Amino acid sequence: MSNFEFSVPCLFGLEGIAGDELRRLNMENVRVENGRVLFSGDETAIARANLNLRTGERVLLVLADFEAKTFEQLFQGVYRSELEAFIPKDGNFPVKGHCLNSQLMSVPDCQAIIKKAASRRLGEKYGVNWLPETGAKYQLQFSLMNDRCVLYLDTSGAGLHKRGYRAVGNDAPLRETLAAAMVMLTRYRGREFFWDPFCGSGTIPIEAAMIAKNRAPGLRRRFAAEAFDWMPQEIWQAARGEAIDKEFRGDYRILGSDNDPKCVSLAMANARKAGLGELIQFRDGDATKLSLPSDSGIIACNPPYGQRMMEQQSAQRLYAALGRHLKFADGWKKYIITSEPEFEHYFGRRADKKRKLYNGMIKCDYYMYTENKGRKK
Repeated sequence: MSNFEFSVPCLFGLEGIAGDELRRLNMENVRVENGRVLFSGDETAIARANLNLRTGERVLLVLADFEAKTFEQLFQGVYRSELEAFIPKDGNFPVKGHCLNSQLMSVPDCQAIIKKAASRRLGEKYGVNWLPETGAKYQLQFSLMNDRCVLYLDTSGAGLHKRGYRAVGNDAPLRETLAAAMVMLTRYRGREFFWDPFCGSGTIPIEAAMIAKNRAPGLRRRFAAEAFDWMPQEIWQAARGEAIDKEFRGDYRILGSDNDPKCVSLAMANARKAGLGELIQFRDGDATKLSLPSDSGIIACNPPYGQRMMEQQSAQRLYAALGRHLKFADGWKKYIITSEPEFEHYFGRRADKKRKLYNGMIKCDYYMYTENKGRKK
């Protein structure tokens, strides 16, 4: 078994949660940084991290890390990397990446230089003038930041947020990794009633059901590294078997509701596709009028924001109506994500805690109401 360094990019605000996940998976040397989490491990770690991570975006294997202020330094840094240990003679190795605060800021030029250096290195090692690239895909990624280049091999393929259950989103889909983080921040473990009154395509209730069951989110999809010639299939089989053995069996009370019947139908289809249809109830209903489905529980939701689906004033009226409706819901903890800076004013109460999160490029706050401050006894 080899020992590799890995980088897991995350949505801003989720790095600490992803770091905790990796520690629970017993990964080595976990370090949390802005926008990413680093860790060490072997081939088994590749399979386990890809299958089990709920809040990371992908698992990147670090191939090289070097200073690159000039194109010559960039070329030499890639050329000196032991690419032949990872990319076979027929491997298809496209290049993509980004540049930030560096002297080399042209992404297409950097891509071309990296491709040229990798081709020369591999051609020399395999004793050929031309590489066919007809085999499996070995996606190279680079990050050029502050004149430092890190070269990666992407082991995930499609981003880890693509669990495979959501064929079509609604108008404002919530990324699965963010939905999972929202559920994890409520400390939901499957015991309480869990309700999303703005369920849209069902992402939050589906992620809640996966967390309640302790189901590995990547169990129903494939990963790029499954086609790597140096990754034994037994490792993937063992990691999947381990994940299945860790699942819980139980009855859970999870409800998703929405005032758009099309969203409810879509959410039901997505839950069935995730293999969780029997664990989640969905129903039509206006969040500001629906009677509470239980005396106590957790509400976690992503109501419409003014800048996306409704006019801002309309969203503000919705928050006010929701606040009035939930004012005396003493047994319920409430977790609401929105980009509205005056949310607490319209909702009618200051949050007990707030956490900055990003929904795509939209800066949001996650408002957490965890203490009962409703009707005075």
